[in-house]
Amino acid sequence: QVQLVESGGGLVQAGDSLRLSCAVSGRYAMGWFRQAPGKAREFVATITWPGGTTYYGDSVKGRFTISRDNAENTVYLQMNSLKPEDTAVYYCAATTRPGNYYYTRTGDYNSWGQGTQVTVSS
Repeated sequence: QVQLVESGGGLVQAGDSLRLSCAVSGRYAMGWFRQAPGKAREFVATITWPGGTTYYGDSVKGRFTISRDNAENTVYLQMNSLKPEDTAVYYCAATTRPGNYYYTRTGDYNSWGQGTQVTVSS
């Protein structure tokens, strides 16, 4: 069973940066999603295994960066120029589908972290 442990959320001001971490018990293509109150879970970013090809949702492109440390089995989400509309619970996810592709749909992933709250004040 894949285990995912997220960390790094918090309360920041608009324009600040924050880095989320996700420790994963294995080698998988990974994704970050977010869910704001009353809204559907939204794709944020994804990264392949092992090559690290990345892909982003339009709302975060140019501001967020997903990366991975394969030796540490950890995936990161660096979030810069944060906006109040980035406020959400952020989830990391792993898929047992082939690692050299990237996946943008929630249904592509079969393991999820517990979520970490990110709140951006204006």
